[in-house]
Amino acid sequence: LERLLLRVKNPACYSGGELNSVVKNKETVKTRFAFCFPDLYDVAMSHLGIKILYDILNQRNDVWCERVCAPAPDMEALMREKELPLFGLESRDPIKDFDFIAFTLQYELSYTNVLNMLDLAGLPVLAAERTDDMPVVIAGGPCTVNPEPLADFIDLFNIGEGEETLLQLVDLWQECGGNKKLFLEKADRLESCYVPAIHDRSKKVRRRIIKDLDKAPYPEKLIVPNTK
Repeated sequence: LERLLLRVKNPACYSGGELNSVVKNKETVKTRFAFCFPDLYDVAMSHLGIKILYDILNQRNDVWCERVCAPAPDMEALMREKELPLFGLESRDPIKDFDFIAFTLQYELSYTNVLNMLDLAGLPVLAAERTDDMPVVIAGGPCTVNPEPLADFIDLFNIGEGEETLLQLVDLWQECGGNKKLFLEKADRLESCYVPAIHDRSKKVRRRIIKDLDKAPYPEKLIVPNTK
């Protein structure tokens, strides 16, 4: 990776190591979580939501949440040339080895980036073609109130706020012993979750809302980027 960074315009977007980023021992955590923003690092690091959810997950000793951004065209070309799969900024490990790959959907024009990032990770783009030993692909954010445009590509949608639901999903994943099929069956029963492949249409999905923003979690420390 270091050799590739010498050949791109903004190497700080891929190097990690920023002030207040969280690095853990991957051998001691039970669940690895890749939080993906389907746009450039510059855009991702200006988004407060990803920082809040990153902090909530990393407060747990048994979870390691890492950030993942869409590479710029120069970096993507090198990654494909060298067959370097999409990686987490904190560990630089391929995200195809994580338990969860979660995308935040902030605007519809990012949808093609979601598909491109899955392909860069070395995973099938279509959910039906991904096997049980591959990560659970989740999507959240404001665009999930209309999830159908991406329903063929996402394993599970969380509709509404993620502050509480993400922790529920982590608990459920551990309860299911990492069994993806069993996890998705149980997750679809949660009020705000929608699993397109198995969803019972008679069940209404309700948007999750944080009712008291004064009590909502907020990070004590925010990640400070090494670039603009």
